[in-house]
Amino acid sequence: MGLLPIEIKVNVEGDVAAALSALNGSHGAMTMRRIWFAEDREGVAKGTVPLLDGGVIVRFRTGGGPDDLTVKLRPCTLDQLVGRFSGAFAVEPLTYKIEQDWSVGDRVLAASLVHTYPPGELAAAVESGADPAGPIDAVQDQFLHACAPTVPVDGLVALGPVLSTKVDDVPLDDLEVDLEMWSAAGLEFLEASVRVKPKDGDDAEELVARAERKQRKLLEAVRARGVTVSEQSGNKTHRILTALVQAGQH
Repeated sequence: MGLLPIEIKVNVEGDVAAALSALNGSHGAMTMRRIWFAEDREGVAKGTVPLLDGGVIVRFRTGGGPDDLTVKLRPCTLDQLVGRFSGAFAVEPLTYKIEQDWSVGDRVLAASLVHTYPPGELAAAVESGADPAGPIDAVQDQFLHACAPTVPVDGLVALGPVLSTKVDDVPLDDLEVDLEMWSAAGLEFLEASVRVKPKDGDDAEELVARAERKQRKLLEAVRARGVTVSEQSGNKTHRILTALVQAGQH
């Protein structure tokens, strides 16, 4: 396998609306979406998130354009990604990608398979009493069985909605930054992210060095605008799902 893209994320908290404004995001074109996550029904009843703890994320997004259903493994290892899932591919309506996922305190590998649907088509799957496993297609099912065979994906319940506001390609110093705000269950997060793609002639050391420089630039740009980087442990997906379970939003 060749070099993998790197997505670098910085999370902030506190007054996220003020942070969004400070980071120049309040003047851009905003995309508003609703996000749901599917989890194990019995686990949720016990206050746990077994799929997420097993490294499996099942996410629905509606609004702001086409719907999509994403099945993601994070964290994962290259050894897990077998057969056709050992490399990225795109065949409408499916897109499969493998990338490194960097945050301030962590670097993990993530693999995701996205199925795009016409607007509004996934709404019924996340209604109360519906089976959110229904829209998982044959290729996504194959992905889960081949690459995460020990994590059962049945008896699911939808958690949400999480309200998402996203602004892409916001100029921040010499960076173009994507900003996404999440709100649910009394929590608010703002994530700033940039991507680093391998260049022709790169080796692994050069790619990592370039990504580390961009990570430093992103942190400096955020802090220079008076925005505090989150010191909370755990990624925003785990924290929001745990909050949704505790709040009974399912």
